[in-house]
Amino acid sequence: MIRFVPALLLLPACAYAAGAGAVGENLLWLALILISARLFAPLAQRLGFPAVLGELLLGVLLGNLSLFGLQYFETIGKDPIIAFLAELGVIVLLLQIGLETRLDDLVRVGGRATAVAAIGIAAPFALGAYVVGPLLLPDESVNAYLFLGATLAATSVGITGRVFRDFGRLDMAEARIVLGAAVIDDVLGLVILAVVSGLVQAGSVSPAEIAWIIAKAGLFLGGSIWIGRLIAPHSSRWLARLDAGPSMLFAQVLATGLFLAWLAHVLGLAPIIGAFAAGLLFEPLNLRHFDTPRIVQDAAPLLPGGARGRDLRTLMEKHTHHQHESMIEPIGYFFVPVFFVLTGMQVDLRSLADPGLVAIALGVTAAAVAGKLAAGFAAGRGNNPWIIGWGMVPRGEVGLIFAVAGHQLGVLGESMFSIIVIMVILTTLMTPPVLTVLLRRRDGQNAADVRG
Repeated sequence: MIRFVPALLLLPACAYAAGAGAVGENLLWLALILISARLFAPLAQRLGFPAVLGELLLGVLLGNLSLFGLQYFETIGKDPIIAFLAELGVIVLLLQIGLETRLDDLVRVGGRATAVAAIGIAAPFALGAYVVGPLLLPDESVNAYLFLGATLAATSVGITGRVFRDFGRLDMAEARIVLGAAVIDDVLGLVILAVVSGLVQAGSVSPAEIAWIIAKAGLFLGGSIWIGRLIAPHSSRWLARLDAGPSMLFAQVLATGLFLAWLAHVLGLAPIIGAFAAGLLFEPLNLRHFDTPRIVQDAAPLLPGGARGRDLRTLMEKHTHHQHESMIEPIGYFFVPVFFVLTGMQVDLRSLADPGLVAIALGVTAAAVAGKLAAGFAAGRGNNPWIIGWGMVPRGEVGLIFAVAGHQLGVLGESMFSIIVIMVILTTLMTPPVLTVLLRRRDGQNAADVRG
């Protein structure tokens, strides 16, 4: 072991000598991103906005310092190592959100989430492909209109999920509907992207191919959650026999999230869907085999029945629920800000220099917002349609992925690509402050009802 230490110390020098000098610069970039994000996040919170808005705006600032002659940060957004860390950040975020979401609560809003998702895909797609596309961009091709519609149909669950999480509102019915609808939207959005790309490349897509994409997504979500929830209690018990300490619990939860994210990617789905599904597997009572305070351990035999048993069950749930979430939290502190800062860095303020292009982009953005707001009213009575609708508005990294795919296929020209990027920017940046106002207004109404 002692002889092994000098070899470890020599690894950085060897890597640098081998041409990996960029690693050192990445370390500096990460240090700057993390400390700046920690400074910007509280600043946003003091102004009454969620921390995620501060991280996004920091990214916008860093990504556009070249306008002031500072070129240093230009290459961060294109660096594959930073891009991987950012992708890992959104995977960790969705794992955290899954851990804080009860599957039973999600199932209860399943019908409403499906209705919201269906309208949230159909309305923006139709507005983009058949209304604002031909109206505002009459010289573009039919394929370009289809890609515009596909991009408008996208939803970024990471942005909205972070806002609800920052405000401690993941237990709201509206939040559960948005999360469920966003996951369904991701699946349907991938179907639309595959169909549109197939139409562009081959001229047609068979119904069998569409059915296979949908079936694959459904089998993955249903199968991973069903099988995972059968295995999780037993795997927790087996692992706890080897080591009942927090390190084993941490390894189990994080490894499961990474594995299902990888499996989703292999099947052609978004990795964040797998991470969210992994978080839903870990019911608090499945983790009772790991170290907990003595009072909770003593309570375990009394859990099955009676009023006292129910009280003790609640005690255990509260402790273990906090235990596995709090262990993932420090990982989120490192990776999640990288994702949001890098998302903000995709914003090129130079695209706002053409007034005509900006005017068209504002029209496209209005259609993008209107389509998702319409989806909010599909949730039915008893829910705030504006919170749900605005929760579906941000396109974030998902919209950018769709736009880049169209650009690479040669369907979207530079002007139309810039228009879509502006739409993604606006929907991503406007959602956190709007949701902040809506959530505070809802809290105020609830407080007034209690006093009344």
